[in-house]
Amino acid sequence: MLQTKGLLNQIKHHDSLPITVNQNCAIPLPDAIWPKLLQPHKLAYYYLVFVDQGLETFQVDGRLVTIADSQVIFGKPNQIFAHPAPDKATQQYKIGFDEQTLALLPQTYPFLVDPLQTNIIRFEPHAKARVKAVLAMLFQLLHSPGKPTKAHIILAYLNALLTELNSAYFEHQEQPAPANPRLAKYVAFTLIVEKQLTEQHDVHTIAEQLAMTPNSLYGVVKEFSGFSPKEWITNRLMQEAQRRLYYSASSVKELAYELGFTDPAYFSRLFRKRTGKTIRDFLADEHGLSNN
Repeated sequence: MLQTKGLLNQIKHHDSLPITVNQNCAIPLPDAIWPKLLQPHKLAYYYLVFVDQGLETFQVDGRLVTIADSQVIFGKPNQIFAHPAPDKATQQYKIGFDEQTLALLPQTYPFLVDPLQTNIIRFEPHAKARVKAVLAMLFQLLHSPGKPTKAHIILAYLNALLTELNSAYFEHQEQPAPANPRLAKYVAFTLIVEKQLTEQHDVHTIAEQLAMTPNSLYGVVKEFSGFSPKEWITNRLMQEAQRRLYYSASSVKELAYELGFTDPAYFSRLFRKRTGKTIRDFLADEHGLSNN
C-alpha cells in the first residue's frame, strides 16, 4: 500500500506551505502518483473533497461512502482512504494540507478529529455558497500566474474555510452546537485519547484531566457516541488495529505491543469480539478485496 508520507510536498501548490487545492482536477497530478491514489492508501495529511454538483464514492477505512451536492468528505492522517472511480462530470474541489500548515492557523477545528464518527459534512445553501467561494479563491490564489501569493493570505482563507466546515459539521449531525459544554467535554475526551492513542488509558485519569467525575464523563461520552468511555477507547483501538493490519507487515504480537497491549492473546480475542473476525480472517478478506 502507498505510504503518503512526504507525498504532499511532491504535489503541493505553494512554494512554502504544504497545501494543495484543485478544481475539477484542472491541475494534473504526476503520472506516477495519480493511479496509486485511486487505490487504498494511508493518509499522512488532511484531505477534503467538496462536491458542488454530482456524486462521488470513496473508500474510508474499508467502507464505501458516497457524497452528493453540497457535501464534503474528509480524511485525516492515518486513515485508509481511496477514490476508486472518480466521475469526470462531477463539479468538485479537493484540498490537502498537513499538520505543519494547520499549526500556523489561529485556532483549533475539532471536526478534524471526527468526534461524532462521520466523515461527511452537509451544508445549507448559504453556507455552501460561502464554502464554494472560499475554495474558489484559494484555487485562484494558488494557481494564478506570477509571484506566489504570500503565505499569510493563503492561511487566512484556509482559516475561513475550516471555520465554516467546523460549524457545519456539528450543526448537521443532530447534535447540540459546539458551544454546548457537554459536547465540548466530549470533544476534549476524544482529543486526549487521540493524542496518546497507544497508551493504556485510565478513565479515572482522563476524567480528572477534564475536571469531571468518572460518572459525569460516562454520561457525556454515552450521550454523544452511544458507548461508555472504556468501550469508545477500545473501539478506537480496534479501528486503529484494522488500519495497521491493512498497511503493515507486523505480526499479531508486534501489533499488540504497538497498540499498548501487553497480552497478544487478549488483543486477538478482543479484536474478534469487536470486529466479528479473527485477525487471520480479516487479513484474508482484505487481501481478497485488494486483488479484485
